[in-house]
Amino acid sequence: MAGGFSTGTAGSEFEAKITPIVIISCIMAATGGLMFGYDVGVSGGVTSMDPFLEKFFPVVARKKQDPNIDSNYCKYDNQGLQLFTSSLYLAGLTATFAASYTTRNFGRRPSMLIAGCFFIVGTILNAAAQDLAMLIIGRISLGCGVGFANQAVPLFLSEIAPTRIRGGLNILFQLNVTIGILFANLVNYGTNKISGGWGWRLSLGLAGFPAGLLTLGALFVVETPNSLVERGLLEEGKAVLRRIRGIDNVEPEFLELIEASRVAKEVKHPFRNLLKRRNRPQLVIAVALQIFQQFTGINAIMFYAPVLFDTLGFGSDAALYSAVITGAVNVLSTVVSIYSVDKVGRRMLLLEAGVQMFLSQVVIAIILGIKVKDHNDDLEKGFAILVVVMICTFVSAFAWSWGPLGWLIPSETFPLETRSAGQSVTVCTNLLFTFAIAQAFLSMLCHFKWGIFLFFASWVLVMSVFVLFLVPETKNIPIEEMTERVWRQHWLWKKYIDADYHTEGANINGTVAAKKNGLSNGFDPVTQL
Repeated sequence: MAGGFSTGTAGSEFEAKITPIVIISCIMAATGGLMFGYDVGVSGGVTSMDPFLEKFFPVVARKKQDPNIDSNYCKYDNQGLQLFTSSLYLAGLTATFAASYTTRNFGRRPSMLIAGCFFIVGTILNAAAQDLAMLIIGRISLGCGVGFANQAVPLFLSEIAPTRIRGGLNILFQLNVTIGILFANLVNYGTNKISGGWGWRLSLGLAGFPAGLLTLGALFVVETPNSLVERGLLEEGKAVLRRIRGIDNVEPEFLELIEASRVAKEVKHPFRNLLKRRNRPQLVIAVALQIFQQFTGINAIMFYAPVLFDTLGFGSDAALYSAVITGAVNVLSTVVSIYSVDKVGRRMLLLEAGVQMFLSQVVIAIILGIKVKDHNDDLEKGFAILVVVMICTFVSAFAWSWGPLGWLIPSETFPLETRSAGQSVTVCTNLLFTFAIAQAFLSMLCHFKWGIFLFFASWVLVMSVFVLFLVPETKNIPIEEMTERVWRQHWLWKKYIDADYHTEGANINGTVAAKKNGLSNGFDPVTQL
């Protein structure tokens, strides 16, 4: 057990130790990211394997082998092939609404367990697929798992973590996503060499490993005190709060949870409440971050990295090898984010990465525009290495900024009464635009050619300007204090916060302060709730 610290708030301090139960619970919960990442990484490698294409997409297989193909950029342009990748995200988009109800009414832990079960079923169907329909149904089951996992895991991590390390622990989810992608790339590289044409089944089947970890993790983790209090389980919530904070005096934080839950229970329609003026800042930023995250072009690269490298003339083995390199960079850079997000802050990471991603994409576009034409031109070795370096530069910037922070910031900024609904909108928006990019990228590559990187670079420029003016800093701010200490201090967003919200915030802080000073005179959490 590590040393303790105090978390300063507006009028209160919440003591907390970094307890083993917090670390273990967060690691186990973050395995949901491992499953998500494996699904992202495995699809691109499998779709570049000839035996897989010959069984499910023979048209693409013939086009890939045809030396007279019209364009080097169009070998993989096929809507069915893109549907194999994108169907997972369309299913996840739909499932997130059911996940919101489950997460709010039954807790974060059951949602993670449901996600694990969906993942296991989808893995079995994919590994045993005999036709395209069975393959797609398996991907849809995996998508349902993504919807539940992405709904519950970021909320779980934000609510269970002490404030001062909340960013780092939350990014465990994104770290596991990157590890999952790297693991998938390594598996694809190995299974591609298996003779007999069944290597793709092993690639898809090994998704059972992270699926099993998530399911086991969901069975053993504790429920968050926020969720227990929200559902009226006060004594259990207080007991869990003591366990995860490692101290006996949890009254101040517990009373704030009580008051936040009381306010939340007054909200009968959380999605309708989400549209109220005072919730506009969180909603706009959460939705914008998800849209921008996808329009960086990262998922186009991570989904189709082997396909992309093969298109650029690397050859099948070299393409898979290059995908492994970018996957490793992705993991290492996410570790950088864990150590820096609660020190440097969210805004600085987003802005620095914007510059890095913009420049690397422009360089890639210039190289491809000059060196890769339309008719099976291969990159010279030196330029091929430079392209990989620039893609790694881009991936590293995304991995320590827009990747983890796109999930962290929304999960820590919504108030309790709209948190589950806000997370649903966040996940839904992310999956909608992930689906759009996954379904369109290979066709866009065929039509835009090297200009695809300029398209994404222009979006990086727009989103960096958005962060500069509209995204406030949230590091080291207690999760229930965001309204008073973040949104009411921002030059624009303070105009959207209702005056009555200030009163509610004052009441919360006043209640906690009174309790701490022994002035509450018989405050009863049960009657207050």
